[in-house]
Amino acid sequence: MTDWDSAERDRLLRQYAEIATLAGGLAHEVRNPLSTIQMNLELLAEDLEGATDPNLGRMRRKLETMRRECHRLESTLNAFLQFARAGEMQRTTTSLNRIVTEFLDFYRPEAQASGIDLSPHLATDLPLVSVDETLIRQVLSNLVRNAQQAMPDGGQIDIQTSSTGDRVTLSVIDTGNGMDERARKKAFEPFFSTKSNGSGLGLPTVRKIIEAHGGTIACESEPARGTKFTIEIPVAVG
Repeated sequence: MTDWDSAERDRLLRQYAEIATLAGGLAHEVRNPLSTIQMNLELLAEDLEGATDPNLGRMRRKLETMRRECHRLESTLNAFLQFARAGEMQRTTTSLNRIVTEFLDFYRPEAQASGIDLSPHLATDLPLVSVDETLIRQVLSNLVRNAQQAMPDGGQIDIQTSSTGDRVTLSVIDTGNGMDERARKKAFEPFFSTKSNGSGLGLPTVRKIIEAHGGTIACESEPARGTKFTIEIPVAVG
């Protein structure tokens, strides 16, 4: 890594830290009143439980709608915090294959329940990488669940690792619905989502994490032909 690359990465990490601090303050200001609203909605729902008056029944349905919206707002807030804090890292020199294997062991029951076949192809003698394991697991989780949502009737997810020169490559390939060119070009933009209930922060968070590691991520996709995400991360030095 050149001195310029190192200085640029340090600058990005400082920016991420500043954004994370601001986001944490904003989240605190939003989460406290949101929690109070949720608690009061729960109490109102308990008070109306079992009521037979038709008017009260309509009120219960409105309360349930408000509770769902509060949960949606909380999910969006959590996703934003993940996005803002993606640059905060605690690196260790480790095996990417091990991280992938442990994640797949954890995710496999959910995949089976969704009719998804997991197909890992992990290169032998893969060089070690210097990464934050928690953040890399977050990357895997976001990409795999993104693929799962693109395959509502089941399908296949291939996870591949390889290395070339001073880079380790991780690919996540699905047989899902795919994206058209417009969606593919905007996929990494914050708050863009093709799903009606999506936060639009999953893929931007993934990109931010990978860039904070000095890596790159690319997307290939076509409608009805699936999607492939390719990540490259520098090999650990020393």
